[in-house]
Amino acid sequence: MALTWLHRNNELKDHRLFDNSHFGKDAPTIIYDERPVLDDKGQKAEGLYSAWIWLNNPAQYNSYTTEMVKGVIAGFQRASSDRKIVAVVFTAVGDKAFCTGGNVAEYAAYYSRRPNEYGEYMDLFNAMVDGILNCKKPVICRVNGMRVAGGQEIGMATDLTISSDLAIYGQAGPKHGSAPDGGSTDFLPWFLSMEDAMFNCISCEMWSAYKMKAKGLITKAVPVLKKDGQWVRNPLVRTDTYVDDGEIVYGEPVSKEEAAKAKELVTQCKTDFELLDKEVNALVWKFSNLFPHCLMKSIDGIRAKKKFFWDQMKLANRHWLAANMNYEAWLGFHAFDAKKVTGKDVIDFIKYRQLVAAGHVFDEAFAEQVLAKPK
Repeated sequence: MALTWLHRNNELKDHRLFDNSHFGKDAPTIIYDERPVLDDKGQKAEGLYSAWIWLNNPAQYNSYTTEMVKGVIAGFQRASSDRKIVAVVFTAVGDKAFCTGGNVAEYAAYYSRRPNEYGEYMDLFNAMVDGILNCKKPVICRVNGMRVAGGQEIGMATDLTISSDLAIYGQAGPKHGSAPDGGSTDFLPWFLSMEDAMFNCISCEMWSAYKMKAKGLITKAVPVLKKDGQWVRNPLVRTDTYVDDGEIVYGEPVSKEEAAKAKELVTQCKTDFELLDKEVNALVWKFSNLFPHCLMKSIDGIRAKKKFFWDQMKLANRHWLAANMNYEAWLGFHAFDAKKVTGKDVIDFIKYRQLVAAGHVFDEAFAEQVLAKPK
């Protein structure tokens, strides 16, 4: 017997929380667009799309402003609640950077010495990471360039990473007045060994895409340089062998003697993201051919391990980061922001430690002794 007597409402509902006001085209902003899902022959799968969320601030290495953070939150909520979206691609404009973290100019000029304001900002940042981790669609990080500091942290919140082989990865906080508490201290020990996670967090060294692939941080690194129609792997790092003279060299920088030649080769090439996009599209197609709810249950089961440690510390980190805006962040962000004026992007760390050792009060007289002077 047909159940026609049951009351039903079949008008589809819109579950989006945000309108288009958080998206735009002119930098700095977030671009949100939808691209048809392509099968393995390049044909469109009718009615199915991937959502592409673009960080659009290339002049500042796609660092995110407060308004851009809101746009990322809006983008992930929209994609998560849109029934025609198969997967989300989180990427950025240009070929230099996926993201270098928060906008240091904004941090220095507005948020430093305004700890309450920075706490409010961190609430937005935490909501951005939560938005990625809670998205009910698989999230691919399409890394078009350097993924550093907060950019590395939001990148690690995604599910899988497909990277340009020119990209570099790492942290910068301890060098510039902060700590990698926006996810790195939570996520890195799940990706790397504890020793590697520790060193990567505190050394502020940048590691290549190939090194990170070998260590398990990313899914794939692909060439993006082309010369005379041929793909050229990143010539600045070793990919010719894994071990040399007993040392693991895969993904490490080439020798100083070879570096100049490698840089010259880079200038002779053009950047082409064809292979990067091909890998991203293939991953979206793979997702399209799986049961969507079984897929998301599987993904959320893996995400839960990252989320556990993220949720344990995100509020405590929020409060510390806010308080630190009255202290080392005030110095570090201003030093970085003033580098065009002073020629130096860090403070005098030795003088800083000497003043601390002597018990000096942390005031503007203290700051004047450690900040570089205008040229």
